[in-house]
Amino acid sequence: MVRPLMTDTVFLAQKAQPADAGDVVVADDLLDTLKAHEDGCVGMAANMIGVNKAIIVFDSDGTPLEMFNPVILYRKGLYLAEEGCLSLQGQRKTKRHRTIKVQWQDRTMQTHVKNFTGWTAQIIQHEVDHCNGILI
Repeated sequence: MVRPLMTDTVFLAQKAQPADAGDVVVADDLLDTLKAHEDGCVGMAANMIGVNKAIIVFDSDGTPLEMFNPVILYRKGLYLAEEGCLSLQGQRKTKRHRTIKVQWQDRTMQTHVKNFTGWTAQIIQHEVDHCNGILI
């Protein structure tokens, strides 16, 4: 189901609660909402649809990927980026890393660890920041 976008910065600034297998419906709603906004959005976190859970979804080279409880384990190659966000107006400067290593769980709660680089790494960092209550 496509959900309305959350724009309340007080809500968005809260640290997300851990997600579990019962939150699969939230991931499905996130994927539907991301698809509905695909012309201007490449990733979303659950708090962007009003759910305070650590779940993100994003476009990974044309394939939607979901992560439950994502944690960035390693960062390398700091650079300055300019980003927008559906929940906020305008563009803002922020610092990102070119290479990251992420640990997360899938919808069956199996743990994965993978390195990401470039644009995909930037998207993940933005969405993980959402889970940590950090706004650009």
